[in-house]
Amino acid sequence: MKRAKLEKFDFFVSLSRQRSIQILIGVGLLYVLLITLEIPFVLRTGFSALSQEALSRPPRLESEEDLEEREAPTRPNKLISLHSPQPAQSRPTEYKILSGLAFDPKTFDSGRGNGASELYKSVRMAWEVGTKFWQEIESGKAKFIVQINRSVEACPHSVSVSGSDFLARKQVMVLPCGLTLGSHVTLVGKPRPAHAEHDPKIALMREDEDSVMVSQFMVELQGLKTVEGEDPPRVLHFNPRLKGDWSGKPVIELNTCYRMQWGSALRCEGWKSKADEETVDGQVKCEKWIRDDDNGSEESKATWWLNRLIGRTKRVTVDWPYAFAEGKLFVLTISAGFEGYHVNVDGRHVTSFPYRTGFTLEDATGLAVSGDVDVHSVFAASLPASHPSFSPQRHLEFSSRWKAPPLPDGDVELFIGILSAGNHFAERMAVRKSWMQHKLIKSSNVVARFFVALHARKEVNVELKKEAEFFGDIVIVPYIDNYDLVVLKTVAICEYGVRTASSKYIMKCDDDTFVRVDAVFDEAKKVPKGRSLYIGNINYYHKPLRFGKWAVTYEEWPEEDYPPYANGPGYILSSDVAHFIVSEFEKHKLRLFKMEDVSMGMWVEQFNSSKPVEYVHSLNFCQFGCIEDYYTAHYQSPRQMICLWGKLQSRGRPQCCNMR
Repeated sequence: MKRAKLEKFDFFVSLSRQRSIQILIGVGLLYVLLITLEIPFVLRTGFSALSQEALSRPPRLESEEDLEEREAPTRPNKLISLHSPQPAQSRPTEYKILSGLAFDPKTFDSGRGNGASELYKSVRMAWEVGTKFWQEIESGKAKFIVQINRSVEACPHSVSVSGSDFLARKQVMVLPCGLTLGSHVTLVGKPRPAHAEHDPKIALMREDEDSVMVSQFMVELQGLKTVEGEDPPRVLHFNPRLKGDWSGKPVIELNTCYRMQWGSALRCEGWKSKADEETVDGQVKCEKWIRDDDNGSEESKATWWLNRLIGRTKRVTVDWPYAFAEGKLFVLTISAGFEGYHVNVDGRHVTSFPYRTGFTLEDATGLAVSGDVDVHSVFAASLPASHPSFSPQRHLEFSSRWKAPPLPDGDVELFIGILSAGNHFAERMAVRKSWMQHKLIKSSNVVARFFVALHARKEVNVELKKEAEFFGDIVIVPYIDNYDLVVLKTVAICEYGVRTASSKYIMKCDDDTFVRVDAVFDEAKKVPKGRSLYIGNINYYHKPLRFGKWAVTYEEWPEEDYPPYANGPGYILSSDVAHFIVSEFEKHKLRLFKMEDVSMGMWVEQFNSSKPVEYVHSLNFCQFGCIEDYYTAHYQSPRQMICLWGKLQSRGRPQCCNMR
């Protein structure tokens, strides 16, 4: 019985082996047949089918970090048909660094009227110099010149000037290559006696007071000028007030001024910083000094007697007077630590100020002193030995994840032009990492580009071109940057928006403006199709200032009122208005004015005379800082940009970040 079962099992195994061999032979024949048919197909198509498949495959394995940063793919707005007609005129989809705005010397003829001859003369000169600079950059000559200059440029280890020399230099000492970790600047001076102050901003006198007595001075680490005509940034503002503060007590204030906008001040008023408050390199932000209202004692007499009664020993404390006195010589030292600046007076630590994003140590290229003080000497040491090309953090920032997506084949819904300056790398990087990561921009429904003019320093231009080639989001307008000539960048934004991006709507903003992309897009779509529009925080019946820093002469602007205009940090135009602006510019008919936002209001008013424009006013296009439910927030530092984006992503609603 067992033998019969074994014979049946052997027969079954034999059949299985035969079937397996037959299956393998069949698969082999099928493979040979497919290969035979595939070869002529590949020869006929010239490997096109295979190349398409190969291009669709990822060239390398993506890292986990890259996969986390990638947005989910979005569905296209319109279904694409294989038989849909192609547009009659194909626009350039290849990224070009240089603006396509057509410059003609006749446009800037200084003989033009309207009180703009000086402005047009400045434009023509800036354009001619900028053209030469750009030719040097493209030829590689500028890079060679920069390398030579850096090799011979003096970066002394220390710099010192006497009081008389300091006064002859208008109380500014140049720090040729900025500061570095461990650098320190020492100032020897003497505060002047208090004087009567009659400035109405300070001298708020009571009825029983004759005058306000003031003695204060300012020591500032200043940065390079961003563009001609703009105030240099205050990297550190140190302001001791011996007399004249609103509190009536001696105080020390520290602050920064970023993009002509002051941050929130740190005030030291004689009380030591709280134990739970953050320190700077282990140092407190404010040390204690003797105040008139505490009688030089930390505890009351009742507390003292109670401690004596219970046998508790008195804790020994050392109280120091206020660091500065009228007519008394002082030695002030500002040193650069890991986390911030430290200020010592006569060898004693007085205050520390944490670094604020937006500035680097190398940005502090000058020391300026003003106010009620006589300077005896200034000495800076432990300075950087070589000229920095740019901040080392830039090497870390050059990541492909921040590159701009290419222009789409079809039209763009919204084009956003961002005004920037050559040395504003930190600002551009913050925009790339924040609102330029919006899904509408990643899917190319909305396109954003930075518009930058050439810098007076050639090394900045060399690095700018390198940055533009890597990120693909910078359009260079080839003239030398100037605060009064920002209007040219706005015209370049209009030209790019209508000709390169073929966009329905065009928005202009600054590189310190945070944009809620979906909110501004929805605001533009509220206006019925086919209508011309001008959206922003619009000023009506504003009058030009005739005195002061922002004065406008009657020759420059003879009218008593400006036309309605939207504030410059953020506004939207329809494409027909932008096309009109570019056309008038190229016909040499566009009137230029040194205030960019007023110029736009003037051009829109001119267009409105032939075709109605719908003016849409909204306070959500915030001019100063940030407000609840903002569309745009202005004067935002790089740190605030990242914070706003983080809150928008995590909480799904706009919330302001009030640190600087």
